[in-house]
Amino acid sequence: MTRTPFILRTPSTLIVLAVLAVFTLAVTLLSAAYGTGAIPTSMVKTLGMTLCLALAAVAMDLVWGYLGILSLGQMAFFALGGYMIGQWLMYARTEGIVAASLSGNPIPFTPQELRDGVTNQIFGVVGSAELPMVWGFAHSLTLQVILVVAVPGLLALVFGWLAFRSRVNGVYLSILTQAMTLALALWLFQNDSGFRGNNGLSGLQNLPGLDHVGQARLSVWFLWASALALGLFYVLAAWLVLGKFGSVTRAIRDDETRVRFLGYPVEGFKLVVFTLAAMITAIAGALYYPQAGIINPAEMMPIASIYLAVWVAIGGRGRLYGAVIGAFVVSLLSTWFTGGRAPSINLPGYVVNWVDWWQVALGLSFVLVTLYAPKGIAGVFDLIGRKGDRA
Repeated sequence: MTRTPFILRTPSTLIVLAVLAVFTLAVTLLSAAYGTGAIPTSMVKTLGMTLCLALAAVAMDLVWGYLGILSLGQMAFFALGGYMIGQWLMYARTEGIVAASLSGNPIPFTPQELRDGVTNQIFGVVGSAELPMVWGFAHSLTLQVILVVAVPGLLALVFGWLAFRSRVNGVYLSILTQAMTLALALWLFQNDSGFRGNNGLSGLQNLPGLDHVGQARLSVWFLWASALALGLFYVLAAWLVLGKFGSVTRAIRDDETRVRFLGYPVEGFKLVVFTLAAMITAIAGALYYPQAGIINPAEMMPIASIYLAVWVAIGGRGRLYGAVIGAFVVSLLSTWFTGGRAPSINLPGYVVNWVDWWQVALGLSFVLVTLYAPKGIAGVFDLIGRKGDRA
């Protein structure tokens, strides 16, 4: 008997992939680089970054929606992925600039002179004259790509092993994840962390060796990469949660004690999902920050992870497509409201400026969704699907 392929057995996954493909093609054809130019390059970058945020939301839904762990430190892994790829981008870019400036000297420069020049360019702003040890692999793209998943994955593995074996659950675990994120952010704010402190890493949108390629074309390339990553990892996540593995994780979410008494290694399942979600989030961050152009420790403050949880809740927790919808809706609305494009509301004696009131509206939406629509926006599609079944 021939078994039906996984994707064909999950219509929602097919729909998500189809919508993602149509969306990517439409943006490409409307971009300045490959189409009519109806969508400006800045908007193409915004849409590419939104795809990365949607991928991070899918990872968050794996942890929270299917495993029941409200991780308030997920954006720490997102930022770490950005820092890892940002090191190579900044080092390689600076190395090219320094090499060009030294090439005019009558005496050929040595590798040590090149290294010293790169160090002064990158770390002179924080008063350092030596290349920090954490930048030891910054010269190699291959090694830094490995570190994109290795560093956040190792951090999640160690943290999860310590927390899960101690059977920390519920709000206490959420507080621990938040404390981890805050501690990491405060450490990165220090100049001696090796990551340029509050200055962070900048100029990441300038890809080494591609100076001849304009930002309009690069923005579309990153859009393609972000869409591909979202599609691949969405399929992986759907395959996990819709199989036997996903059945166990949902059982752990609903009644962890009973699952443990049935003989399942609860801590092992938690550790696998938590670590996998951290690595997926880091990949999303590695694609996001070259489009944003800059990263600093403020990007991983706890409030960023809270926003991620809000996106998942509004979209529909426990539904992967809900996480994608929530990330898209809230992120694009945030860009519209905070960018000054939303018209102000004139009230008697007061003018509501959405730049100042957007966060209040977002918080209120989160409360209302939690109280009255726990299935989020995805619940609407569930309702339509049930009506279709009865038709």
